Order: sequence, then C-alpha cells, then structure tokens
Amino acid sequence: MTVKEIMERAGTTETGRAIAYIKDALDEINILAETHITKERIDIIKDQRFYDLPKDCLKVLDIRCKHHDNEDNKYRSIPRSIYEPEVVDEDGI
Repeated sequence: MTVKEIMERAGTTETGRAIAYIKDALDEINILAETHITKERIDIIKDQRFYDLPKDCLKVLDIRCKHHDNEDNKYRSIPRSIYEPEVVDEDGI
C-alpha cells in the first residue's frame, strides 16, 4: 500500500502530516511488539565487575541473575540505577 492510497482512505490531502502519522504508527507498533530480540547469557566470574556486551547489542531490555539465597533457581531482575551510586568505588576501576 502506498502513501497515496493511505491518504485516500484516511481522507487527507496533507502528505507531510500523513507521513508523520505513518512513522508514528510504525514506532508505536515497534514499541508494543519488539522484533529481532535475542537472549544472551554470560556466566558470572568471581571478582569480576565488568563484562563485555555482544557487538551487535543495540538495547538491553533486562538483566537477570540468580541470588545466592535463591533455592528455587529462578532468575531475578536487577533494577536499573537512575542515579550515581552513593558507595565510593574503592578499586578505582
């Protein structure tokens, strides 16, 4: 379907506005049903703080880990930190 056909069905003659509405609709569809999502698992290494993300990673949706007191082996989400941590970085990394 072309932009012209969409404009005829919607009853509008303003091309710029129609294209803006189409782009907004496509963005909203992408937000509601994201595509091309893959899961990556990285094993935690003792005394390592930083890990490399895959090169093709564009957006991290969720980070989960198993808590050491977790007996049912369920992964729990790590909350996103919005502010700088209050604890001073002792090792300077």
